[in-house]
Amino acid sequence: MLEEKDIYEAIRTVIDPEVGFDIVSLGLIYGVKIQNRHVHVSMTLSTKACPLHELIKQWTHEAVLKLETVDTCEIEIVWEPVWNIMMASDEVKQALGA
Repeated sequence: MLEEKDIYEAIRTVIDPEVGFDIVSLGLIYGVKIQNRHVHVSMTLSTKACPLHELIKQWTHEAVLKLETVDTCEIEIVWEPVWNIMMASDEVKQALGA
């Protein structure tokens, strides 16, 4: 049975190469919805001008589809709420001096 924690673990493999942390720890994943074998991920990026916008979205999509219990995946980029460093894990905040 597919669970939300499985999706988050899969997404943790996606590293933002600009800062070297996974996008879950950065606080960029706003939500995961599962309906049967379809997954919908709501996420953001640290800035609208992120040069890796499409790549990070693609990597996230691919990471989720690697799960045997997922047939389809939709990645939705949202800009509200606006991301800030306080959304990141304590480890990330400490490493980035926040």
